[in-house]
Amino acid sequence: MKSTDPRVTAYIAKSAPFARPVLSHLRALVHQACPDVEETIKWSMPSFLHEGRILCGMAAFKEHCTFGFWHKGMVEVLGEEGARSDTAMGSFGRITTIADLPQEKTLLRYIREAVKLGASDAPARPKPSRGPAAPVAVPDDLAKALKQNAKAAETFRKLSPSHRKEYVEWIKVSPITGNRGILNRSRSKGSQHHPRGRGAAAG
Repeated sequence: MKSTDPRVTAYIAKSAPFARPVLSHLRALVHQACPDVEETIKWSMPSFLHEGRILCGMAAFKEHCTFGFWHKGMVEVLGEEGARSDTAMGSFGRITTIADLPQEKTLLRYIREAVKLGASDAPARPKPSRGPAAPVAVPDDLAKALKQNAKAAETFRKLSPSHRKEYVEWIKVSPITGNRGILNRSRSKGSQHHPRGRGAAAG
C-alpha cells in the first residue's frame, strides 16, 4: 500500500484484538479502491484523504469499530445499507467483525463513489442556512448610559451583532466595571479594558 502513515499502523496495532482484522481489512480496501489515497490521523482516529479532501475514516473502541464516509452525498448512495448508522457513529453502525461490513465488492463500489463525490462540486458538508441575527438584548443600565453619551451610542450602533453581543456579555462579567460602571466606562477614552482593545465602543 502506498501513502501509508505509520501512525495508522500503530493505531491498528494498539487496538483490541477483535478490531485489528476489521481495521486492516478496511484499510486495504480503501487503498484498493483509491490507489492514490493518503492516510493521516484526524481527531485521534485514522482518516483517508484524496486530493487533500477527507474521503473516509475509521475508529476502534472498546467493544466495536466504526467506518464512515465524510461526504454527505454518501447517505443517498448507501441507502438502506447505511441505516445501521443509528447504532453508532459512522456509515455502518457498530462493527465487531468483518462480517458486519458490506460485501467486499459492494464496499469497493461505495469507496469509489465517495471518491467521485469528493472530486465533484457538491459540498461535502453544506453549511446550514442562517436566518437574520436576533437583536441583542441591551441591559437597562447600558441603554441608560448610552442615552447619556451620544458618541458612545453611535459607536455601539455601528458594531456588528456579534460584537454587540460580546460587548454586552463583557459588561455583565467585567471585574473592572461590572454593571454599575457603565456610564463612566462609556465616557472613558479608549475603553482599554474591553476585550477588543481601545475604542471598541467608547466615546
